[in-house]
Order: sequence, then structure tokens, then C-alpha cells
Amino acid sequence: MKTEIFYALYLIAIVTEAMSGAIMGMQRGMDRFGLAFIGMVTALGGGTIRDVLFGRHPLVWIAHPEYLLLTLGAATLTSIVARHVHRLRMTFITVDAIGLAAFTILGCDIGMTVSTSPIIVVLAGVLTGIGGGMLRDLLCGQVPLVLRREMYASVACIAGAMYVVMLRLGVENGLATGICFAAGFIIRMLAVWFGWRFRTFENEAPAEPMH
Repeated sequence: MKTEIFYALYLIAIVTEAMSGAIMGMQRGMDRFGLAFIGMVTALGGGTIRDVLFGRHPLVWIAHPEYLLLTLGAATLTSIVARHVHRLRMTFITVDAIGLAAFTILGCDIGMTVSTSPIIVVLAGVLTGIGGGMLRDLLCGQVPLVLRREMYASVACIAGAMYVVMLRLGVENGLATGICFAAGFIIRMLAVWFGWRFRTFENEAPAEPMH
């Protein structure tokens, strides 16, 4: 049962993140190749970063090249359909929030196979959740969401910590997965809707140049 749940969650994660990459690529005026490339990097980048850091081989998209085709198809289909979507920004935010929450839970579960430390497990979840989005933002020429005032990495931290705590308390894995996935998605969407942001220091930097 657990295997089926996580497989479905993984497919949801890579498809939605490929969609978010394609949408941002469209906003930057990229061609079809660019959209497909950004989509694949966004969908598979976070897991790749995590697996390289944790020494997990082979990488998932090398062991299962069909995932490359799936993300390619999702990005291409999005580039066709999104032209007819009026609220493109909200569509981007929604699919990105789904991918963020799903990848965070998946990353935590994989982190548990390499470490028993809750900190390392949550870190694995956060890296998986935000990694693809960071690469997407950098390739599209903008400061990553995780480095701005947006509640983004913090959402992954909350969802990941909730997942670890619930499992430590003996909550059934499927139930914990569903609750934490929903919590991560809802918190991210509420943060966007109500404008929850962190304080920035752009107006408090020293006036003189730093050497």
C-alpha cells in the first residue's frame, strides 16, 4: 500500500513541477525545446541534488528513463494548454505548491533510508521540495523563490517536520502522508493568498561598499 501511495505521489510531483517549469518558461518567451528542458529540470532537479548529496545511485531518471518522457510530455502539453488559460500566475502557483508539498514528503521518506536523524530526514525533504524550483528560477533568470520573502522553504520545513513527528508518534504512514501533503499545500496557498512574507533587509544594508 505504501509503495502505491508514494508512486502516485511521485508521479503527481514530477508532472506538476514540469508544468510549473513550462509555465515559467513561457513567461520568459522560451521556445518548445526551452520549455521541455526547464520542465524536466524542475521536475527531476530536486531529487537529483538530494541523491548526489546522499550518494544514492543510480539517479532515478537514469534508472527509469520513462520519467524523462513523462516530464517532457507534461511540459509540452502545458505549453499548448496554458495559452488558453487566463489566470496563468495562479495556475503556476497552484501546481508549484502541489509539487513542493509532494516532493517534500517523498524526500523525507527517502531520507529515512539513509539516516535516523530527524534533522537529516527533514533536510532531505526540503532539498527535494525546493531543489527543482531553485534550478527553474535560476535558469529563467530570476532570484529563486526560496531566497526571497516568500514562504517557500519554510513550508517544506513545516511539512517535513510534521511528517517526521507523526511517524515518530506512530501515525499510519498513508495517513501521515495525506495530512502532511495537504498541510504543505494549504500553507503555501494561504501564504500566497494572504501575502504572508518574511522580513527583508534590503533597506538596512550599509551604504558604503563592502570590501
